Amino acid sequence: MQLYNTKTRRKEQFTPAAPGRVTMYVCGPTVYSYAHIGNARPAVVFDVLARLLRYKYAMLTYARNITDIDDKINAAAAEEGVPISEVAERYTRSYHEDLAALGVAPPDIEPRVTTHIDDILTMITKLLKSGHAYEAESHVLFDVPSFPEYGALSHRAHDELLAGARVEVAPYKRDPSDFVLWKPSSVDQPGWDSPWGRGRPGWHIECSAMIAAHLGETIDIHGGGNDLVFPHHENEIAQSHCAHGGKPLSRYWVHNGFVNVSAEKMSKSLGNVLLVRDLLAQVPAEAIRYTLLSAHYRAPLDWTEATVRQSKAALDTLYQSLRELAEVVAEDDPRPPDAFVRHLEDDLNTPRALAELFALARAANKSSDDRERTRLKGALLASGRLLGLLQQDPKAWFGIGKEKLDVEYVERLVAERDAARAAKDFALADRLRDELAEMGVVLEDGAGGTRWRIQN
Repeated sequence: MQLYNTKTRRKEQFTPAAPGRVTMYVCGPTVYSYAHIGNARPAVVFDVLARLLRYKYAMLTYARNITDIDDKINAAAAEEGVPISEVAERYTRSYHEDLAALGVAPPDIEPRVTTHIDDILTMITKLLKSGHAYEAESHVLFDVPSFPEYGALSHRAHDELLAGARVEVAPYKRDPSDFVLWKPSSVDQPGWDSPWGRGRPGWHIECSAMIAAHLGETIDIHGGGNDLVFPHHENEIAQSHCAHGGKPLSRYWVHNGFVNVSAEKMSKSLGNVLLVRDLLAQVPAEAIRYTLLSAHYRAPLDWTEATVRQSKAALDTLYQSLRELAEVVAEDDPRPPDAFVRHLEDDLNTPRALAELFALARAANKSSDDRERTRLKGALLASGRLLGLLQQDPKAWFGIGKEKLDVEYVERLVAERDAARAAKDFALADRLRDELAEMGVVLEDGAGGTRWRIQN
């Protein structure tokens, strides 16, 4: 198995540090708003990598964090006049619902920053004692010049990094590139007591502390989007290396490319930010997942209506093959073909793996041999499972036998649940949510009220 290592800029043979056991950490969301399709790409990409690692190795421990304390969360909570926990919980729940719809399995560990403050304080103390951090005006900062290897991940010299970064200029910094490990909180901001005064952690120290707490000082794979290479992952490397006596943070660094929309960068200023929850109301969830896997994970992905239509048509073709195999019993414990696995082992080449699915479907369509059709159906389902695709009943995919939903009844139940929540009758509210869930209705609670959609 080979993975492209951002740090070495080449594909490398992947071998876990401990035989048969893999550790992987992927940076998760900062939960101050609903997830957009760019947030979904790493979740889907690393879900496929996790599936492959579980297939190949005896044990995988996969952690993906939730950042539930951040200035953007603070701002959203202040605007609504609610605690940060309410904002964080709302958008964490929405994130989980979106990923579940996209077929993304939960990680083994999902640490939250606010439950790891002690770990963060311990790591900062180590950095201060070793001379890699310093106090200044109620802040604690990492001393970047004390770590000569800084820039090795992003392959830029110190001056280049400063030129390309949005570095906060502050008079208390010894060097402009120094970054915050701990910062003071005002009386109206959330904070925790520390040896340096009441405050809250900087962004970068959080992941380093959570990795050490759950996976150890050195892990096998650290993943995330390209936008995290600098400064986030560069800073993680520096502080973890210095806190742990020179041990590397990760042996392989894996990053996915950006999602563009109709060849333009997705941004609020252009008004082209695509929320997953909105796409799920328009497009089958599996077609969204297929689209996210249709380009190699390291390449940019251009999201267009035409691309999504092509993904839906491709899945129609594959599900039609499975529909024609409905009377065929797949072999017990089917395995994906070696050729399919080899494509995924080649730096997670999902476009080639998808092409292999169509080769299996074509072979099944042409075959008249019952034993061969049994083998091919099993291979198609097993291969799809590694990609998180083709696990529905074909009848469900094509909408055969679905009962027409009583919209008025659904809206009445939603209104009753809103009333129960307002009256703090949470037991009734939960029962109504469960009843709606049994009908295939997903609820999304937000500041503007409750929205509902059909589970794809």
